[in-house]
Amino acid sequence: MHEVTTQLSVDPMGRDGLDEDSGLRPGAARQETAQQFASVVSDIASGALEFPLPGSGRTSQRFAALRTVAQRDLCLARLVEGHVDATAILAELQGPTPGPTERWAVWAAEPPGEGVTAVRTEAGWRLKGLKQYCSGAHSCSHALITATADDGRRLFAIRTGGAGCEPVQGTWQAIGMAGSDTPDVRITDLPAVPIGGVDAYLRRPGFQHGGIGVAACWYGGALAVTEPLRNAARRGPDPHTDAHLGAVDIRLHAAGALLDQAAAEIDQDPHDSSGTARLRSLRVRGFVEEVCSAALSHVGRATGAGPLCRDLRHARNVADLGVYLRQHHAERNLAELGGLVARPEGGR
Repeated sequence: MHEVTTQLSVDPMGRDGLDEDSGLRPGAARQETAQQFASVVSDIASGALEFPLPGSGRTSQRFAALRTVAQRDLCLARLVEGHVDATAILAELQGPTPGPTERWAVWAAEPPGEGVTAVRTEAGWRLKGLKQYCSGAHSCSHALITATADDGRRLFAIRTGGAGCEPVQGTWQAIGMAGSDTPDVRITDLPAVPIGGVDAYLRRPGFQHGGIGVAACWYGGALAVTEPLRNAARRGPDPHTDAHLGAVDIRLHAAGALLDQAAAEIDQDPHDSSGTARLRSLRVRGFVEEVCSAALSHVGRATGAGPLCRDLRHARNVADLGVYLRQHHAERNLAELGGLVARPEGGR
């Protein structure tokens, strides 16, 4: 994974770094992230960057690559994770292989509301409705989108950017994760290609593997947030600073080890013959979320308001991680985990 780290340590737009007038400002964040996203996708297509498929025997490299992108920029990681997740989904469900210049997203959020419906016509499937939380809505060329049909929930491949797929202005007001460009999208009589059968998207083992990939992004974000604390500790011994760094280091070390263990287990059982993929995903995501939350708290308590007020990169990292972590469903996920563990076969 040394090659991945080396590649991403250089600004893909060819600059030495990001200054305060770049995409760190909310108004410019979307454009900045979209340009970087296109560059990373180009590197993936050329082989300069590699995200092995989950269960391929190199899942740890996949998680490490996601962590590296996230440590650099969580908004960029959100789009890259969606693209490589879409690639994995298409491979698992025998869909088309993304073209070298195509940028894919996965739009599968199902919060309360209107939602998207699918109707089979003589000309093929057509979609309509409102899909919420569509990351990369302005920068992706294609998306995998969930929709409800007469026979149940299905997954479809669509082309974005046309008249039938329009981001709804004003529906993404976030400061944290501003560059992830995640507004609602209005779908109107949009042609779509089915990928897999009814509920295939949720039933496949890769759904759980992909959830751990998101946790790898959270972990990378926590590493970035911790940097001001590390810098403070390097300036000289201070018992309080050192104690906070020690507390963070214990948790980050454990989270990294857990992600490596999860990757090894996925490679040993990619098709989830043991039936433990959901249990694993809930445990890893729950633990990494707690580690990231603890890192935010320790760094803030140790360094005070200074980095938040004077370091634009750190301020954005903190805001981005706080929003991204809310992709975890908190007590709902913990309750599900507890229910699984409470079963006679639970905890295996």
